[in-house]
Amino acid sequence: MKPLTYLDNAASTPLRDEVIEVMLDSMRNVYGNPSSIHEQGRKAKVVVEQARRSIAKYLKVTPSEIFFTSGGTEAVNTILRGCAGNLSRKHFITSRLEHSSVLNCLDLLQTEKEIEIHYVDVDTGGHISLKHLEALFSLHKPAVAVLMHANNEIGNILPVNAVSELCRNYDVLFFSDTVQTVGKYELSIPKMGFDFAVASAHKFHGPKGAGFMVVRSEHLFKSMIRGGGQERNMRAGTENVSGIAGMAKALELAHEQMAADQAHIAGLKQTCISLLREKISEVQFNGDAEGSSLHTILNISLPGGVDQEMLLPALDIEGICVSAGSACSSGSIKRSAILEALNAEPGRPSVRVSFSCFNTAEEINSFVEKLTAICQSS
Repeated sequence: MKPLTYLDNAASTPLRDEVIEVMLDSMRNVYGNPSSIHEQGRKAKVVVEQARRSIAKYLKVTPSEIFFTSGGTEAVNTILRGCAGNLSRKHFITSRLEHSSVLNCLDLLQTEKEIEIHYVDVDTGGHISLKHLEALFSLHKPAVAVLMHANNEIGNILPVNAVSELCRNYDVLFFSDTVQTVGKYELSIPKMGFDFAVASAHKFHGPKGAGFMVVRSEHLFKSMIRGGGQERNMRAGTENVSGIAGMAKALELAHEQMAADQAHIAGLKQTCISLLREKISEVQFNGDAEGSSLHTILNISLPGGVDQEMLLPALDIEGICVSAGSACSSGSIKRSAILEALNAEPGRPSVRVSFSCFNTAEEINSFVEKLTAICQSS
């Protein structure tokens, strides 16, 4: 079999062995329903609540502010609907760079709940205008700011302290999509001023189908999913016990190895940038690649003439797994909405490379070599 180089970690990450072991143990030995009062049910409940306490500890919130979901998209939809419904917020201030789960849900709520959506200006480097944001806050009340902590396609990081200060000054609720940053950084939800945040385990070497939302205690709302009283009436449905156990273990390991992983991955990203500049003339990088951006994401803008539709299949044939943008738009060959919002040059194809602790310098060299060959043959 051909060697495989996996560089699509912003879409999903491989599970750590320790996470798999925890999940297998849970599947074999903790098969009760956490809502049952017998011994096996109580055993499952203990696993869920231990995971909740562990996750809350790393995010500096109380366990009662952590609610388990199937992943980031469900959490996003739940929070937005809660804000528009029970919390009676009618103005949602966001950007056109947000994840599709945010933008599509807001579009639907515009019809269902008659909310108003206001888009903050963004420069060509992918940074929001704080001046325009403040103007929107002053004009539209009561409001929710919906701005992701780090962009999933270009990696830009939000100036959280400045945004949270504006939110406090104008009594705006602050919801940040933290899917790409949980497990990558030390996050303190209270210090960052987030009223709501979300995470998905498969972005930090945990299982798919497990995630959580953070809802600060003063902003609770009614469940979007109706049924039983699970998750303290905030999310009906039997908890994914093994997934939750695996997610908590993945976050624990991420924090234990965070400093080493950050240094290793940042080195890979810089190596990739340097090699690309050396090998491919006119290569550019979308967003603020060498400034305020994630160490795990690099969005590459290639010279015109390279066939965008054939680029990813050509790399796949060479054993290189990358993407053109969000995995949630997989199967689509249309241009990235985020790059369009940045007014990126339409004739230049793009590739999103996203790194993890499991990648090596040899893999980066191989990727650049094969990408260069494809560009030269176009």
